[in-house]
Amino acid sequence: MTDDLRYVGGSYPVHDVTEKVTGELVYGSDFSVPGMLHAKLILSPIPHGYVTHIDASRAEALPGVVKVFSHENAPMDGFSRARIHPGQDMSFYDETLFSRHVRFVGDRVAAAVATSRETAAAAAALVEVEYEELPAMLTVDAALAPDAVPIHEDGNLLFEHEIDKGRRPDLEGAVLVSSATSTPRIHHAALEPHVCIAQGHSTGGMTVWTTSQGVYAARTVIAELLRLDYHRVRVIKLPMGGSFGGKTEYIIEPVCAFLALATRRPVKLLLDREECMIATMVRPATSTSIRTACTPDGELLDFEAASTLDSGGFAASTPDYSIHMCKKVTKLYRVPHYQHAGRAVYTNTPVGGAARGWGAPEMAAATEIHMDRVAARLRLDPVELRLKNMVEPHDIDLVTDLPLGDARVSECLRRGAAAFDWAARRARPAGRGRLRRGVGVAAGAHKNGMYGAFPEASRMSLKMNEDGTFQLNASLHDVGCGVVTTMKVIVAEVLGVPPDLIAAGEADTATTPFDYGTYGSRVTYVVGECARQVAEKVKGRLLAAAADLLREPVEHLVAADGAVRVRGATERAIAYRDIARLSEMRHVPSIAASMTYYAVSNPASYSVQFAEVEVDCATGLVAVTDFLAVADVGRAINRGMVEAQYQGAVQMGIGYALYEHLDVDEHGRAGVDGFKNYHIVNAPDMPDVKVLLVEHEGDDGPFGAKSVGEVATVPTAAAVVNAVNHALATELSDLPLTPERIIAALRGEEVPPCSSC
Repeated sequence: MTDDLRYVGGSYPVHDVTEKVTGELVYGSDFSVPGMLHAKLILSPIPHGYVTHIDASRAEALPGVVKVFSHENAPMDGFSRARIHPGQDMSFYDETLFSRHVRFVGDRVAAAVATSRETAAAAAALVEVEYEELPAMLTVDAALAPDAVPIHEDGNLLFEHEIDKGRRPDLEGAVLVSSATSTPRIHHAALEPHVCIAQGHSTGGMTVWTTSQGVYAARTVIAELLRLDYHRVRVIKLPMGGSFGGKTEYIIEPVCAFLALATRRPVKLLLDREECMIATMVRPATSTSIRTACTPDGELLDFEAASTLDSGGFAASTPDYSIHMCKKVTKLYRVPHYQHAGRAVYTNTPVGGAARGWGAPEMAAATEIHMDRVAARLRLDPVELRLKNMVEPHDIDLVTDLPLGDARVSECLRRGAAAFDWAARRARPAGRGRLRRGVGVAAGAHKNGMYGAFPEASRMSLKMNEDGTFQLNASLHDVGCGVVTTMKVIVAEVLGVPPDLIAAGEADTATTPFDYGTYGSRVTYVVGECARQVAEKVKGRLLAAAADLLREPVEHLVAADGAVRVRGATERAIAYRDIARLSEMRHVPSIAASMTYYAVSNPASYSVQFAEVEVDCATGLVAVTDFLAVADVGRAINRGMVEAQYQGAVQMGIGYALYEHLDVDEHGRAGVDGFKNYHIVNAPDMPDVKVLLVEHEGDDGPFGAKSVGEVATVPTAAAVVNAVNHALATELSDLPLTPERIIAALRGEEVPPCSSC
């Protein structure tokens, strides 16, 4: 492994840290344009029915109110919030700007537009809406029942598919183990709520400012729905206060854009926390059953699974989410025979959609809880069982037929077990009193981009300024994970200058080249490799210009520390700034390059995590007392950010395992209006999270780097659940492990269900 990297592997703050801590950074909630109006949504209070009458007269009579919009005076063309690019085949255009047929509590019915946010809210409260209620299908079972009321015209079974990689014909002598796991509907819980500002122009075009994870995709949705030429729609990415996948899909952008065009004024749509929780999207609830067959010594022979995903009121990205759930197991385990049936089902509940990990945390929960059950049946150590079956470097994924790359998951497991002192901790008695201790392990895998599903590419340009600094022009979308800094470090490493001499901004469809955006764990692996390659092209042109000035062959030159030097004669050197200025005077072409990079691989990233818990048998409360996360990162570009990503990801995973669930009652209401009645993990709840990086150079990412941000949260919940089951000698498998569920299990009672599961 190369150890002479100067900048890659260091620790750097996010690019806008100074503006953030000084309060100078303008987030969307503070962003304004002259003459701006404000919009407030009117949401359905019922889970299923038809809007029969809207009376906006009282609202529109309020001083400062411009107009109330609904299905009666807005386009009713269908769109998909999950569309990524124009050529994408989307079958589910099942959503409109405003609904006449409402399908969940929180469905958009209307919007009041006024001169202030307070006036818009007052107007929204005055809009009178009458409904014809229909029976609500609040669970998957209810939605699929023979007498179910259809939520959409084609029925409630939105999507189904099957992966069939054969069944082992002879299972005589094999050990068969079955399990069923459910995961809840949860809120993304980004600090910043959804916000969008749109402004029409007299030329017929418009500008949209948004905290989106993909400005070009947002442009596609807006332009197609409102029937505008693409060049007339400019979308600019605003600084973002977090997303975790919740701003991947385009929910409020088309609404805000329409309101701006309809009123001929700039309009701002800023959601409050309750609206974010019920009216945008959630991590979908899932249920998964698994049956495995293995040899008596633990070698997997056959793996059969069935997964059901609760899509909520609209399809959004849940069909694709379901497909990806079915593809996770074979990235992690060598399974000779694999079958997985997946389906997505409409219900009258909040819309399910993209969330950090894209189906991997759900499938890891099911698979890794199941693997512990297999280990218990065979009386094997859970680490030993996993090592018998894990993929090895350069294996081929059974499902996708893609190479898994330099997969170091077994190395992660071995090194993690040693660092965590797994064998000794596992052997300790759990205790007999009120407090019981246990340890658990789980592994997870995730992808690196979208190659294999459709063409994966990134485009950017890089130029040297007249003073020897550099400008990177790329459609970057920093969601708080350090994307801009990562690109600067990669470019800096190639060019031999400090990262702070590289300027890079964020995405703007008018000025930065096309890119899909920040999702799919694609940025470091795909966009970062594009940055490395364009930097290499610029470096080549820099050396060529220096060769002309120094009258030396290019192969005799080396670029580092902001200058080009002659090898073996370091006194013969020329600074980058002098190269830039002299080149301009000699009419030499600018030292710049553009690059389109097409990814041709999609290896897996891996994480293995170890948890220690203490369970209070009197209260059912669980404390996570120690945690180790081991990461197969390839190469850490920004070490401090990688570790921070893992610490935050573990926090999310613990919440998924123990606390978070966005249930609906018998009336379809979520019963949450903010964090006071939605428990996320806070700092006092957190253990000391240790992060161990397994680094190597075997993959195609920049300097061998692979994705981190999503895989970091994939196995967390399963590790915690397995630790609780070890402490209590239980087989709990329905998340979250609330105190009520733990007490019920200890009493031998039926564990109460979660209504979102």
